[in-house]
Amino acid sequence: MEGDAAPFVRGAPARLQVLLPALGFVALYLLFDSVSYINPLFGLNITPWNPDPALGLVFWLRYGRRAALPWFCALVLGEMLIRGMPAGLGATLFCSAWLTTGYGLIGEALRRSFRNSAIFDSRRRLLTWLAIVIGGAVANDILYVSMLRLTGLLAPQHWLIAMTRFGIGDIVGITVSMPLLWILSSREGRARLRAVVLDWESAAILALAVGMLWLVFGIVAGREFKHFYFLFPPIIWAASRQGLYGTACIAFVLQVGIIAIVKWANASDIAVFELQMLGTVLALVGYFVGTVVDEQRQVAEELKHTLRLAAAGEMAGALAHELNQPMTALSVYGKACEHLLARGDTGPALTDAIHKMIVESGRATEVVRRLREFFLSGAMQIETLEVATLVHESVAQFERQCADPAVRLTVAPIARMAIDADRLQIELVLRNLLANAVDAVATRAPGRRRIDISTDVPGDGTIRISVEDSGAGVSGNVAARLFEPFVSSKSSGLGLGLVLSRAIVEAHGGKLWAEMADHGIFRFVLPLAEMGEDSVE
Repeated sequence: MEGDAAPFVRGAPARLQVLLPALGFVALYLLFDSVSYINPLFGLNITPWNPDPALGLVFWLRYGRRAALPWFCALVLGEMLIRGMPAGLGATLFCSAWLTTGYGLIGEALRRSFRNSAIFDSRRRLLTWLAIVIGGAVANDILYVSMLRLTGLLAPQHWLIAMTRFGIGDIVGITVSMPLLWILSSREGRARLRAVVLDWESAAILALAVGMLWLVFGIVAGREFKHFYFLFPPIIWAASRQGLYGTACIAFVLQVGIIAIVKWANASDIAVFELQMLGTVLALVGYFVGTVVDEQRQVAEELKHTLRLAAAGEMAGALAHELNQPMTALSVYGKACEHLLARGDTGPALTDAIHKMIVESGRATEVVRRLREFFLSGAMQIETLEVATLVHESVAQFERQCADPAVRLTVAPIARMAIDADRLQIELVLRNLLANAVDAVATRAPGRRRIDISTDVPGDGTIRISVEDSGAGVSGNVAARLFEPFVSSKSSGLGLGLVLSRAIVEAHGGKLWAEMADHGIFRFVLPLAEMGEDSVE
């Protein structure tokens, strides 16, 4: 929190860096106090809506105990300038010091709870904030009103109604106003809020909010505002589309609109308690929905980033495989050139070897370029591929791996047919499925470790490729979550291989799934480019 209390006036002397914000705070506090001073109880600072403590708590969070003196001054000036100091100078100073202490304790509790973290970025922290604010407001309310009673400023029979109005007024004012004021108190918060406010959707939400206020309170007659639920659509819209930032704005607008209607329409006969509850419920519903939306967006961004990193790891294998052949060829041709030069042969043989080195270098460059484009934009390089060649080249990478644990890896005859696909990506899918199969059969006894690859044509213009193994298979519980991120049966696995594989297959217009059986079965289908009848072993 101390880091957030950065100088408001850069380059100013140290004292001014605190003095100028303090003067601004006092002025803004008096403005809030004046605007919200409606329906006061016995002329005291007991009103239905008190947003000024929210401003004080934000100031305390930024400056700590240095906020005590400005807050005390603001309370005293409010009594003098706005309420005419009905309790006299001595009682005013005493009550103001009491309130400063009570609010300061709430501020200290907030500082300790959110010293190194944001306040409104998760449901847990939102609930913590609410518990501190509501618990502190209730305790402060009981002590302050009791003090007014003991000093004779409040009759005994009015103690309960005063405590109810003052406590709920503080709770409503803080819960409705503090999130927006907290957002406005930081440069980053103001930047994000500006982006939300300047969005065209914000204008539509604001128009809806004003319209709903007019619909509910357009004709203020007694206590008849039974259709207050019309105020929920704008708050829900803002929360679901713009998260907490949009919610904070609309909740504040709605509360100000309600108070303005009551104040300037002289609707003092509207039940204060009902208005207070309406403002609280509107704000809290919006904040919870907005926080959930923000959490989901943050998780989605983190998941997207993690999947991107996982894709890089998975595709690293493809890169190593693709570069292996041109690198090996470059090494062979390089040695040939060295041998030819040692013999003094500078004829066509040397020229041919150099040309082939250039070609292989170009192949390596092309592989790197394609993978880079895939990571940056998800772009695919579609080409017509022979299915048999594609499968056999992928299987060839596992033949040595399957030799040591004695895994029998077989490929059924594949009809001559082709698909239009990105070769690197489909090879990645096959490698993922084969790697999973190798791990699945590792627990079987030697002689019972088997992996079979087969293809067939369902007759709907697609080819189905199946990878079956003699492992334990997929159970019903696992099948339900098999393609969810971070779900893996391997202790060292991230649970992202199948997620990426399904995404790749679906991007090619196909489908990937697992079947429940007494052994492992994974299948995926891809659209055919052409079909033939000859078989390729």
